[in-house]
Amino acid sequence: MSASECRAVFRGVEVEAVLGDITRMSVDAVVNPANSLMIMGGGVAGAIKRAGGAEIEEEARRYAPVPVGKAVATSAGRLPARYVIHAPTMERPAMRIGVENVRLATRAALEKAEELSIESIAFPGMGTGVGGVPPEEAARAMLEEIRRHIERGTKLKKIVLVAIEDRLYRAFCSAIHEILGA
Repeated sequence: MSASECRAVFRGVEVEAVLGDITRMSVDAVVNPANSLMIMGGGVAGAIKRAGGAEIEEEARRYAPVPVGKAVATSAGRLPARYVIHAPTMERPAMRIGVENVRLATRAALEKAEELSIESIAFPGMGTGVGGVPPEEAARAMLEEIRRHIERGTKLKKIVLVAIEDRLYRAFCSAIHEILGA
C-alpha cells in the first residue's frame, strides 16, 4: 500500500499509519501501552525506556498502580516527543488481554491528550505484542475509539499510528480506510 492509502483527514484531524519506530516520532506525545504497575520491561515500553531513558519509568512508577482505562503522562526524556502517555492495556507485565482493553487504553490515552492540550500523538499497536490481540482487531478497535474521540471534538490535529511490522501496518491502513472513509 502506498502512503496516500494510509492517511485520512477526518473532521480536520489527520490520521495516518506509518511503518517505523515510535521512539523516533516528532510528536507532542507518544503512547506507551503500559501495565498497571508501570514496569517498562519489554515491547514498546522497553523501547521507550531504552531510547528515552530510565527516568521515564522512574516517573511513571510514582503513579502505580494505574488501572486499565486510565492514563498518566510523564516527561519523554531523550525522545523527540514532549510527553509519554502511559495507558495500561494490562494489569501485570506480559498478560494476555482482550480487545476491550485496547479500546479502554486508547480512549484513556486520547482523554489524557486532551488534558495536556496537545496537537499531535503517536500510538503503537495497542495490545498487539505480549497482549496477544490480533493486529486487525486492535487496529479496528483503536480506529473506532479515535473516530468517536474526533466526533466529540478534539484539540488534536494529527494522530500517527506507528507499526513496527508489515501486518500491523496493513491492519492500520485497512482500518483507516474502513472506519474513517479514506
